[in-house]
Amino acid sequence: MNDQVFLLPDLGEGLTEADILEWRVTVGDTVHIDQIIAEVETAKAAVEVPVPFEGTVIELHGAAGDTLKVGTPLVTIRGTHTAPAGQAPAGHEQYREEERAGSGNVLIGYGTGFDAPRRRRRVPTTHRPPATPEAHTPPDTARSTSSTNVPPSAPRVISPLVRNLALSRGIDLSALTGTGSGGIIVRADVENPAKVTGLTVPVPAAPAPGPGRFHLERIPLKGLRKAVADKLSTSRREIPDATTWVDVDATELLRAREAVNRGLPPEDQVSLLAVVARLTIAALSRYPELNASVDIERGEIIRHGQVNLGVAAQTPRGLVVPVIDHADTMTAVELTRVVRDTVETAREGKLPPARLTGGTFTLNNYGVFGVDGSTPIINHPEAAILGIGRIVDRPWVLDGALTVRKLTQVSLSFDHRVCDGGAAGGFLRLFADYLENPVAALGRL
Repeated sequence: MNDQVFLLPDLGEGLTEADILEWRVTVGDTVHIDQIIAEVETAKAAVEVPVPFEGTVIELHGAAGDTLKVGTPLVTIRGTHTAPAGQAPAGHEQYREEERAGSGNVLIGYGTGFDAPRRRRRVPTTHRPPATPEAHTPPDTARSTSSTNVPPSAPRVISPLVRNLALSRGIDLSALTGTGSGGIIVRADVENPAKVTGLTVPVPAAPAPGPGRFHLERIPLKGLRKAVADKLSTSRREIPDATTWVDVDATELLRAREAVNRGLPPEDQVSLLAVVARLTIAALSRYPELNASVDIERGEIIRHGQVNLGVAAQTPRGLVVPVIDHADTMTAVELTRVVRDTVETAREGKLPPARLTGGTFTLNNYGVFGVDGSTPIINHPEAAILGIGRIVDRPWVLDGALTVRKLTQVSLSFDHRVCDGGAAGGFLRLFADYLENPVAALGRL
């Protein structure tokens, strides 16, 4: 007999740990080389993990919800077959190439050398409300038992948010048919179960009036939330930022978009966000000092040769900023398609880590939350972030007369090391002029 311990592999992009979302195998199962054995969640994405061994599973080194460090045991396989000689190094190099290319094929099952294995367990929250009888056992309860296995017939759920949402609504996940890729149960399936299964969802009782609806909870700062916290803390600690803002009449912007779409087929209709992104890039071409970063170790300001545009997106896992590489080479039609597909993939938690790094400038549309203004935190190590609020009808003086126009507020947070207020204000004013008069930007689109 030959027992092989498979360590949690290198997930790339500097990621050092992952949470186990779901086991695809149980003790006693026979597995083959490159079979998917588990899904794990890193600080940036949900990732399927294949195994490089063949044989029988004799131990799973963690339960759903546990956090494992890269390089610590994940599963032990008993058998005599492993990946052919040379396949592991070749596969690892293939992974590296695919990671750099952003192919999405981010794991082939082979890791690199790391420090001694260490296991960290999730700290359960307190005062959790009782589950309804028909709901599945909540994740914390499941982790308190001795079993580390998930039966093969378990519902295909990746997101803890989806599990908690089903629990709060008293929905039996095993009765749902997932509409996500590969039959995964997604948030929409829980929010609209009748569309998939005809389930009747009980309407939760209204909370009792008055005080007493708060209870103490301790929520582990881990995964994506921890990654966001670390990056924002680094930004505040290292970047001497300043923010400037201006009110903008976006009436002509909306009319221009309508005019553009009248001349396009339905499949090529441009989104407002894509038009704003194109105008952002046009303004950046006049103020390239904002498309930059600071190399502290070398004492240099780096002005990038292309615009890799980050687009802030709220997802069930939290805030992520997927990056559109070489956005300056794309038309508004192309940007619409790429932004739409990228944000949808990010919301499903399927973007590879390489797609969430390498940005040179970030656009944040916080208007979707119904707010007018913000002082957004710069996405370190970038030098600036541009935000746009909701567009609403408001009184405005135009040509000396009071009228009602479509107004929005735009704001720019910038790194004061890369430029002074004059350049930042000049960029923001030019961008605002482009929003108010898109025709003026045609020469730079």
